[in-house]
Amino acid sequence: MFADIRGSTSIAEKVGPAEFANLLNRFYEVTTKSLLLQNAVVDKMIGDEVMAFFVPAFEKETQAAALRAAVAILRRVGYRPGKEPWLPVGIGINFGEAYVGKVGTGEVNDFTALGDTVNTAARLQSHAKAGEDGGFRKRLLAHCIGVPGRAARGRRVARKGRFFRGACYFTGGITSVRFR
Repeated sequence: MFADIRGSTSIAEKVGPAEFANLLNRFYEVTTKSLLLQNAVVDKMIGDEVMAFFVPAFEKETQAAALRAAVAILRRVGYRPGKEPWLPVGIGINFGEAYVGKVGTGEVNDFTALGDTVNTAARLQSHAKAGEDGGFRKRLLAHCIGVPGRAARGRRVARKGRFFRGACYFTGGITSVRFR
């Protein structure tokens, strides 16, 4: 899962470095708390983005947990009917196998998740508009019911020469996602 602040460069230019750092810290707090409550592994904070993943050994229902975390993040930054969020955020989610472990050599090492599944989640996040969480419909709809209106729409998304048509799932509002 990737959660990203939309328009962060413009926001930073408007509010200045100290206030932007405060906004980032508030975003990190909201995001990490939402993720940790769902037993996610917070991989890293990358500028205006947070990367996390879910491990079946820590959370049995990883897909449902990822969706609950995404909804919690969007709610906590203020996405609610009739309200403007205090920070525009887009989220990308994908599920599948990934390499999880140490990378690097010598004195510089990192613990992370790598692979096509991770790259696709990042790509979905880049296509999700502020207030959306993006993922693959065929994998997510098993955990979603009562998705009214415009919530489930296919959108053509390209990733390194591949196109996903009709398989992309973007929710246009968090009130449209319910869990069993």
